[in-house]
Amino acid sequence: MPVGRHCDGAGHLPHHMEIRMTTRPQEPRSRLDPEPISRRDMLGLSSLWMTAGSMLFALVGALRLPRAAVLDSPSKRVRVSLPETLAAGTAFVPPGRSMAVFRDEDGVFAISTVCTHLGCIIKPTAEGFECPCHGSRFAADGSVTRGPAPQPLRWLKVSASGEQWIVDEAAVVPAGTKVNA
Repeated sequence: MPVGRHCDGAGHLPHHMEIRMTTRPQEPRSRLDPEPISRRDMLGLSSLWMTAGSMLFALVGALRLPRAAVLDSPSKRVRVSLPETLAAGTAFVPPGRSMAVFRDEDGVFAISTVCTHLGCIIKPTAEGFECPCHGSRFAADGSVTRGPAPQPLRWLKVSASGEQWIVDEAAVVPAGTKVNA
């Protein structure tokens, strides 16, 4: 049997002529030594750990998103006394409530101050309202003047009760609904 260039496999060679294709001698392993890991297994494990780390990072980021600042009111029907000095078209925001009450020449109306984007409480400005969370802006009538808010602010039901006004935060009415002053 020829030895050297032509070989039909190591199985036909005598034991003393077996050829090992290695660049360094193999050292005997102890039973306590870990199994060597292949390149393919190492790449698989590293991609698994990177995926798990990315998912953990995304979860932590999602938990840090702004939460809605709306607190449950003790009662959804609120009695409001408008100040005599309230100028027409100026918002009156009752303390601890998520609404703004207006009086103009056509009557009295109330608008929710909960942003339609993510539920943050909006703040009155000279032009209307602005959301401190993502910058949405609303006109005094609740219409969106700058996004990302997808919808106008909700108009709330108002009814007269003597010198006071009753605003129902749970009842939504069509935009433009006013009660005569």
